[in-house]
Amino acid sequence: MAKQNKAYKFRMYPTDEQALVIRKTFGCVRFVYNRMLAERKETYENLKEDKEALKKAKHPTPAKYKKEFEWLKEVDSLALANAQLNLDKAYKAFFKGNAKFPKFKNKRHKQSYTTNVVNRNIQILGGHIKLPKLKMVKLKQHREIPSEHIIKSCTISMSSSGKYYISILTEYEKEIEIKNIQNVVGLDFAMNGLFVDSEGKKANYPKFFRQMLDKLAIEQRRLSRKKKGSSNWNKQRIRVAKLQEKVANQRKNFLLHHKSKELVTEFDAVVIEDLDMKGMSQALKFGKSVADNGWGMFTSFLHYKLKEQGKQLIKIDKWFPSTKTCSNCGSAKEIKLSERTYQCTCGLSLDRDVNSALNIKKEGIRWLATA
Repeated sequence: MAKQNKAYKFRMYPTDEQALVIRKTFGCVRFVYNRMLAERKETYENLKEDKEALKKAKHPTPAKYKKEFEWLKEVDSLALANAQLNLDKAYKAFFKGNAKFPKFKNKRHKQSYTTNVVNRNIQILGGHIKLPKLKMVKLKQHREIPSEHIIKSCTISMSSSGKYYISILTEYEKEIEIKNIQNVVGLDFAMNGLFVDSEGKKANYPKFFRQMLDKLAIEQRRLSRKKKGSSNWNKQRIRVAKLQEKVANQRKNFLLHHKSKELVTEFDAVVIEDLDMKGMSQALKFGKSVADNGWGMFTSFLHYKLKEQGKQLIKIDKWFPSTKTCSNCGSAKEIKLSERTYQCTCGLSLDRDVNSALNIKKEGIRWLATA
């Protein structure tokens, strides 16, 4: 039996006193992270020419600051310890060349902290969750966590509109049987509608952000006219944040509970191109379309849902000429963005996106045969 992880996210309703402790913990975690980063940055600058000395250099810990800043003792010590672990991960990713040098955090960053289970300090009890320093916090638990799932850690966060959430990470044992791949589908990313599959079906993704754009623009203009930091400015900021959250929730619901679930139920393997979404969003006129599309979130959902069932998500090279290649005879030709039909000398006349999806599927099958 292999150990698996699954997270459950719920809305929390802390009292005013509990909310104050939560926000204080956010601040303390950010403070400790920044202090440790400043010290490690200074060490790095002083010793970067001497790699051996840099490896042996001692790193600061949250305990070091508790002597100088007594108020750090008022919050969950495990939250501060996790800030150190997060910084360690960021540093390792930097030295491996997988990420940029860690940046300092400010209030505009995501407000969150993580705590761990130690001696049953975290428990779900009758519509409430017991948490370190907070005791019993009201919880809206819209789904049950299976009894065989063991709680490992919890991440408490606050949205920009002031709502509190908790993400509960659980561990359980499950033997995942690798499926014999029979049904394969290829997906061609579509700027207008998420994807077109190799069977000619379109995702018909509603443009949630575009639909909300006019209303959002009106509320943002109202916000810009108010004095920053005032009571009315803060009320208006929350109105804007709620609209943005609504769009995000609509997008997540469509991608997670509808499209990804449909594909995982029907197919044993899904083939996509390994696209650079950040680069595409920065391309001319594509920014809002890519942001509204949610392709990155969609592929993440696909990956973990397929993995849970012993199925596969296959990513082919982003430079694979799926658009230029004829899915019937395999010949290639240049095709303009304005050309919506792929026509080949072999007689093929097909929607360009469906043609691309068929090529992506074929490349995925070829990859499976050689893997």
